[in-house]
Amino acid sequence: MAEPVSFQPGSEKTFYHPQKGADKPILEIDRFNLWYGEKQALFDNTITVEKGLVTALIGPSGCGKSTLLRSLNRMNDLIEGLRISGEIRLDGQNIFDPQVDVIALRKRMGMVFQKPNPFPMSIFDNVAYPLKVDGVRDRSLLRETVERSLMAAALWEEVKDRLRDNALGMSGGQQQRLCIARAIAADPEVLLMDEPCSALDPLATSKIEDLINELRGRYTIIIVTHNMQQAARVSDNTAFMYLGRIIEYGKTDTIFTKPRSQRTQDYVTGRFG
Repeated sequence: MAEPVSFQPGSEKTFYHPQKGADKPILEIDRFNLWYGEKQALFDNTITVEKGLVTALIGPSGCGKSTLLRSLNRMNDLIEGLRISGEIRLDGQNIFDPQVDVIALRKRMGMVFQKPNPFPMSIFDNVAYPLKVDGVRDRSLLRETVERSLMAAALWEEVKDRLRDNALGMSGGQQQRLCIARAIAADPEVLLMDEPCSALDPLATSKIEDLINELRGRYTIIIVTHNMQQAARVSDNTAFMYLGRIIEYGKTDTIFTKPRSQRTQDYVTGRFG
């Protein structure tokens, strides 16, 4: 896993990732900057994300966590005045290369949002939707994929007898797990989660955290969370962000117990944020 690194103000090469002897990372963020018009939101961010692990992005509100996450599958592309520099590489390929198919990219990087967003259709059709969009009409394949995805999302036993019911009738926690199942159905390499528990009660939150732990290894997961206890519970590596910069990145237990940056120390001990 990663060893922690610190932000050095005034340094040209602000961040590095001294990973030695590990497998090739699935995702590399390399000197990545982002502007909304004249306003710069992300500053020279560089980390590598290890395959099969859970990486948490933490930091105070407005620090750029969600902006960085949404850059990973180019969800920010349609924002007027958006400008970027640097690279984000998935399996070694820059996702901003002109030849990259953005739709295909988003299939490889599934997204789960802060608020559950099931479609106003049946539970079955919600999960089958990514396949149907791709033109899959084989009923047996659709059924197999729906069952496998719901099982992976720890939801199958709860809904197997009501797959034709409208998904909007599910509880909030069930809806969020359904959205995870829908993302899994597209067979992504990476799952991006933008504060997936912020709208849920403690019981539903616990189920989502258990699910993240179950999915570790099968998928590479990147989660934005405002809850430091949640980051400590579910993640292998943690990046602390402040004012658009990744200040420190490394093993979660090191970030929370022995951070190198005083700013990280102040945040994780509750002195600001």
